[in-house]
Amino acid sequence: MTNPFDFPEVIQAAVLTEDDKAIQAARSLAEKAKVGAVARDQQRIYPRELLDQFTQIGLGSISVPRAFGGGGLSYQTLAEVFRLISASDPSLGQIPQNHFGLIQFILGEGSAAQQQKLLQAVVSGKRLGNGGPEKNTRHTRDVQARLLSTEQGLRLTGEKFYSTGALFADILVTTALQDNGLPTMAFIPLPAEGVQIIDDWSGIGQRTTASGTVRLEQVAVDPALIIPLPSAEKPTLRGAVSQLIQAAIDAGIAQGALDDALEFVRSSSRPWVDANVERNADDPYLLADIGRISTELSAANALLKRAAKVLDNIDPLALSVENSARASIAVAEAKVLTTDVALRASEKLLEWGGSRATLLRHGLDRHWRNARTHTLHDPVRWKTHAIGHYYLNAVYPTRHAWI
Repeated sequence: MTNPFDFPEVIQAAVLTEDDKAIQAARSLAEKAKVGAVARDQQRIYPRELLDQFTQIGLGSISVPRAFGGGGLSYQTLAEVFRLISASDPSLGQIPQNHFGLIQFILGEGSAAQQQKLLQAVVSGKRLGNGGPEKNTRHTRDVQARLLSTEQGLRLTGEKFYSTGALFADILVTTALQDNGLPTMAFIPLPAEGVQIIDDWSGIGQRTTASGTVRLEQVAVDPALIIPLPSAEKPTLRGAVSQLIQAAIDAGIAQGALDDALEFVRSSSRPWVDANVERNADDPYLLADIGRISTELSAANALLKRAAKVLDNIDPLALSVENSARASIAVAEAKVLTTDVALRASEKLLEWGGSRATLLRHGLDRHWRNARTHTLHDPVRWKTHAIGHYYLNAVYPTRHAWI
């Protein structure tokens, strides 16, 4: 009988066990990602080589506990890694975001055997890809895919969208309803018969994430590779960790937009005629604008670090409804500011640069398109609602991957 955990071999990836080494690795990869970022966005060229480097230098396993061979690094480091990389190329940042959310899911819900084998696969260099929510359902938690028992064994049929990372994955992970109507997460080693991953993502931003369709037709699923989803009442950090990464990506987009804005204002823009200055960089209104955006970004980054620290201070063996809610609220507060500053910085960049900043050759429009697209994952109005309900009425936020 075939061992369900015998995944195809890959080159052994490095393991990063020091926070500063991981941040240094991310900074180095971010510098490489700056080269060709505009061309990749405009021509929809996937950052495959950069993604492979992300995995092979050990960044893919930094959140895996050391008991399973991983780096066991802090959530503060995880957030900083995503922020640094996303400042250069937020598509490269977004591709592995679900990989880390799924690591958290395995840690929270997997059996001891599943944790050992799946997380060791991640440490060896396997990438987890998301068979995302379904496009034509009532809402994002409405699941129509089915995992049914047949004479041939478990078979999964359905169609998914927003499947970020699936095209580049070694293991596809997706939700389906079982015979009993309960949702479960199925882990499918790739390639697999009946799995079709379609490159049909056409969003205006995050163009090279390949966040498109996955079709599943009678796909064989090993019972050892399914993990039931927890009830809504069970405390979990999965949502907080997933949202922390989302916020870090948005903070990175804001930083990339601001960095490009400062450089463009200094080198390529001209002052408004009424400013009576020689350089656009001396326009007093522009200086005030830049001061405001810089301050807002500093505040967003501070809340991002604080939220990660809240997560770091939670003992996973003492997880409760109270501390998991506190983590989600801390992350939601960061997400509110990172959303706002990503949108404002990327829009102000074009205003500060003037009409010439919109020229195709500069590729500066990508910052706003990326910010607008990525911040739509989870509406920030529901973040502020959850924050207000928590502080005013002591109502804990709903338990799911988007809070």
